[in-house]
Amino acid sequence: MKEEKIELTFTRAKLEELIQSEQDLIANTQHALSNAYAPYSGFLVGASVLLENGEIINGSNQENAAYPSGLCAERVALFYAGAKYPEVAIKTIAISAKSKTFEIDDVVSPCGACRQVMAEYQQKQGQDIRLLLHSPNDEVLIANSVTDLLPFMFNSEKLRKF
Repeated sequence: MKEEKIELTFTRAKLEELIQSEQDLIANTQHALSNAYAPYSGFLVGASVLLENGEIINGSNQENAAYPSGLCAERVALFYAGAKYPEVAIKTIAISAKSKTFEIDDVVSPCGACRQVMAEYQQKQGQDIRLLLHSPNDEVLIANSVTDLLPFMFNSEKLRKF
């Protein structure tokens, strides 16, 4: 038996410590979450994807009474970016959340399904995607790669062995 360790590196910052373009990207997430459709959970999420060509794609979570028919904000934005700009790399994903029913005092991390989708886009494009996870109190957790959120991703190489 061999024990191994995984080290993750991330940075915490206040919103005003980020460069202006990252502050602007987070401002986009705030606008996006105002368009969330979350009548059941009251949990609003906005995601903004910055593409290498400078385009910004926004997404918000969309719930449905027939669970799990809804979709998370991250996947809404990523799938739209992938459909509209299939050959353009994703540089950064910013995510913000707020709740109508309780106070959020720290960053909210993407769900497992969203992490997997982000990881596959990162693998497909062959370069890291930067993540900015923004909290309502303007704290930002910064990860320089999706791998920092999902170190053991399932990938297409696993499928090719069958």
